[in-house]
Amino acid sequence: MSRFYAIGVGPGDPELLTRKAERVLRNADVVLAPVSSPTEVSVALETIKEFLDDNRQEIIIHQFPMTSDKSVLVPAWQEAAAMIANRVASGKDVAFITIGDPLLYSTFIYLLHIFRDTYPNVEIEIVPGISSINTAAAAAGIPLAESEEQIAIVPATGGIETIRQALTLNDTVVLLKVKPVYTQIIGLLKEMGLADGAVFVERVGSTRQKVLKGAVEMEGHQPDYLSLMIIRK
Repeated sequence: MSRFYAIGVGPGDPELLTRKAERVLRNADVVLAPVSSPTEVSVALETIKEFLDDNRQEIIIHQFPMTSDKSVLVPAWQEAAAMIANRVASGKDVAFITIGDPLLYSTFIYLLHIFRDTYPNVEIEIVPGISSINTAAAAAGIPLAESEEQIAIVPATGGIETIRQALTLNDTVVLLKVKPVYTQIIGLLKEMGLADGAVFVERVGSTRQKVLKGAVEMEGHQPDYLSLMIIRK
């Protein structure tokens, strides 16, 4: 029976792809890669291209606009879901690829809701991937949590006060999507006396990887969109 697979391809290093993900991708009839704009290069697709066969497999790049406007987003999700469901119905295995893990701040989650509501008979299999959080911690050589410590994962776009609260309540805080408020975060870390224990990691797992430790190294840097911070007390 044909299936819809959600494949986490990790942070960008092909060697961090799981053996199961590689097997599913090599055998899939269709591979669908999301992008936020037509001119964007799919990091997920670049990560796995060595495992694909363009002569045998259908490779689809589908735009999921980078916006919070549901009137724009929902049609894009529905179009992708219909495209996947039609191909599965025709007897093809379809793999939707996403960087990191499919169930951690991933575009796939929106598709999962649509399939459960609109295409409940389509069999879905989720193949987890190594997240940028785990990879960044490894690259920086910094523990995420030990013993009874508490950890929080916070999108920095939630605002400085949300970040402040997370830093107050937890032993380790991982901040995602830090680019829009990068300078403000550094200021907050200085104010709270946490700047020396902060690590910034950019494009982890790729040839463009950068690791900066402490406010002195971080100040003046222009962060990439694919970046995060780990702050330990």
